[in-house]
Amino acid sequence: MIESLYALLEKVGFNHPLHPMLTHVPMGMIIGAVVFSMIGLKWKNQHLGQTAYHCSLLALLAIVPVIVAGLLDWQHLMAGSWNIFIIVKMILAVILTLLLALSVVLKHKGAEPKPLFIVYLLCLACAGGLGFSGGELVYGG
Repeated sequence: MIESLYALLEKVGFNHPLHPMLTHVPMGMIIGAVVFSMIGLKWKNQHLGQTAYHCSLLALLAIVPVIVAGLLDWQHLMAGSWNIFIIVKMILAVILTLLLALSVVLKHKGAEPKPLFIVYLLCLACAGGLGFSGGELVYGG
């Protein structure tokens, strides 16, 4: 089934992995959440905190197709072979998803901006680890 999806994509001229083109949405939104939250804390502006929340919400929604595409690419391009970077990516993807969900729940419960900022920073750390691991998978070390 996976191979038929990639064969169909190749027939229409698309022969690239799916995962890399999707990763920019959640990663960019996580960076946005950190930046808007940090500026909102400094200027005591709750509207910027709301924007940070919207960034984290969009990142949470976008991470599902990114994970699915990553699994598809892993099966297609690497035949599902395991290595340390695949394991790290899977663990960090779960942690990142949970942290993004936590940020949404905390915001709905009326959490203060500082704890939310810390959660956003932890999301950014996971995103950095995911990017590094992906780079090591593709470009080697």
